[in-house]
Amino acid sequence: MSTAVIPVEAKPRTTYLNAGQTLKSWLLTLDHKRIGILYLISVTFFFLVGGIYATLIRLELLTPQGDLVSAQTYNKLFTQHGITMVFFFLIPSIPAVFGNFLLPIMIGAKDVAFPRLNLLSWYVFMTGALFASYAMFAGGVDTGWTFYPPYSTNYANTYVIATGLGIFIAGFSSILTGLNFIVTIHTMRAPGMTWFRLPLFVWAQYATSLIQILGTPVLAITLLLVALERTVGIGIFDPRLGGDPVLFQHLFWFYSHPAVYIMVLPSMGVVSEIIATFSRKPIFGYKFVAFSSLAIAIVGFLVWGHHLFTSSQSVYAGMLFSLLSYAVAIPSAIKVFNWTATLYRGSISYDAPMLYALGFIGLFLIGGLTGLFLAALGLDVHVHDTYFVVAHFHYIMVGGALLAYLGAMHYWWPKMTGRLYPEGWARFAALVVFVGFNLTFFPQFILGYLGMPRRYYTYAPEFQLLHVLSTAGASILAVGFILPAIYLLWSLKKGPIAPADPWLATGLEWRTSSPPPPENFERTPIVTWNAYEFRPQEEAEVIGGGKPDASSLTGE
Repeated sequence: MSTAVIPVEAKPRTTYLNAGQTLKSWLLTLDHKRIGILYLISVTFFFLVGGIYATLIRLELLTPQGDLVSAQTYNKLFTQHGITMVFFFLIPSIPAVFGNFLLPIMIGAKDVAFPRLNLLSWYVFMTGALFASYAMFAGGVDTGWTFYPPYSTNYANTYVIATGLGIFIAGFSSILTGLNFIVTIHTMRAPGMTWFRLPLFVWAQYATSLIQILGTPVLAITLLLVALERTVGIGIFDPRLGGDPVLFQHLFWFYSHPAVYIMVLPSMGVVSEIIATFSRKPIFGYKFVAFSSLAIAIVGFLVWGHHLFTSSQSVYAGMLFSLLSYAVAIPSAIKVFNWTATLYRGSISYDAPMLYALGFIGLFLIGGLTGLFLAALGLDVHVHDTYFVVAHFHYIMVGGALLAYLGAMHYWWPKMTGRLYPEGWARFAALVVFVGFNLTFFPQFILGYLGMPRRYYTYAPEFQLLHVLSTAGASILAVGFILPAIYLLWSLKKGPIAPADPWLATGLEWRTSSPPPPENFERTPIVTWNAYEFRPQEEAEVIGGGKPDASSLTGE
């Protein structure tokens, strides 16, 4: 007599992706991982909008004549490109997306300290973005992304207040995120997760959060003063009303220079994680790299005046700010040298995240060194407000922050989605981005040194060749951005199932399943190893439910 065996279907594993699949469950979620995904969708949209503005700018500059758009429209294009990219993509990109998703998991916590404030931060960000988008599409703003008076106090442009209000509101999102991260890091670390066992990504987020909390209110107050001047006629910045436009520059750059580090410090944290994983070595000089993040955050508040060398600022103040600008390069150099030392004799594998990290180091090095050119008073007089400044800024922001963002996307994509992407296409896209970026922006160093001013939509015919090269490079760069969008979206359905730790890495985020469960870990992890202490794979315990199966991703 035989007994029939009835197969029992395995219950799908609950992950943060399938724990409630209605739109309401996403829009009202308190899960830090889902909030990170909401930010990911939002900043990707604004990156696309900013990229469209950039495309129109480069098409206009193909010829010396202003034959595509008018001067006024061109002013609006470069202003809206800068505002969108800086305030609605670069500043929130890594902290809001990857900081939200990963920071609690990296320290062994179940969530951030204030989950409701975390959700509020996304709604505040979207509200600010709505105001700025309304201003841009209703008629635009043409002040430049820096809002310098008297451009911003000229009553002819009626959308300055709406745009400034959007940035003002979005600033509160930045403050809430920074506050949440600082409290979370201080109070919610897992047992054994001491300060010097923290991943360097967490150190970078901590330093960034300090800048967000201390610097953002200054920008908010400055924009509020601009709005008061336009509406009430109080003479604060406009010289026609007895104001001082240089005062605006001091206030604006007191925030906006540290804001550069809001964009770059998280990128440095990403690069530290990737370099350690793909060289199979602990980061050389861990404590130096950790404290250099804090040093950049602190000294970064003291160098705003190097933007004012050609203003009415005292020459002695200029000398001091020049010296401080050289000083802030030291902790950045420490990171580059320590990353290089980590790579030395490492067992390096050139996967896509590593290619982005190596690209970051090279491009950030060029951007940083050219920043020293701008910190020299005499040379800055020659290249101030030229395409040299545009190239320098983009080498830091696009070559630095954006490459690190793409590196983070590829590094943590298996953890976030539970799927692997096609590695060959990813490596190809990384090379295309690197080539396209250099072809786009390196000619602009030459343009600036030869005297081509920025923000001009017409130019002397002898500059056309370099502009054509730059536009051609932008076309290649666009292909490099489109490729990841295609194969990452493809991987959501067709990509192979990702194991808990596809890179054989060391952090706590790789000790939970891919994608993680709603509570991050089935039990609270106890940390007994140092940061970046590589162990045999068979010793790497998974504390989150093992490897997922295909049904766990869809909830079927």
